[in-house]
Amino acid sequence: QVQLVESGGGLVQAGGSLRLSCAVSGRTFSSDYMAWFRQAPGKEREFVARIIWSFGNTYYADSVKGRFTISRDNAKNTVYLQMNSLKPEDTAVYYCATRTASASEYRYWGPGTQVTVSS
Repeated sequence: QVQLVESGGGLVQAGGSLRLSCAVSGRTFSSDYMAWFRQAPGKEREFVARIIWSFGNTYYADSVKGRFTISRDNAKNTVYLQMNSLKPEDTAVYYCATRTASASEYRYWGPGTQVTVSS
């Protein structure tokens, strides 16, 4: 059973930065995908970024490209999301998730961490 726990959320002013962490425990594979999603109040959950656990290949939503960076520390079994130049529209609950390379959907999810960006 894979367990994910996010941390690092909080309140920040527009233009500021935050780094989210996602601690991963349980069985994972080197080819697994790790991703960040977010859900703002009254909106559907949306994809933010993803990384392949061992290879490090990354992919970003257009809305965060150039501002957010996803990375991982294999030794610590942790995935990070560095968020710079934050905007009020980045306010959301941020979730990390994982799936196998062959799966079509993300199977395991963390409980989420709140990020609030004030204007």
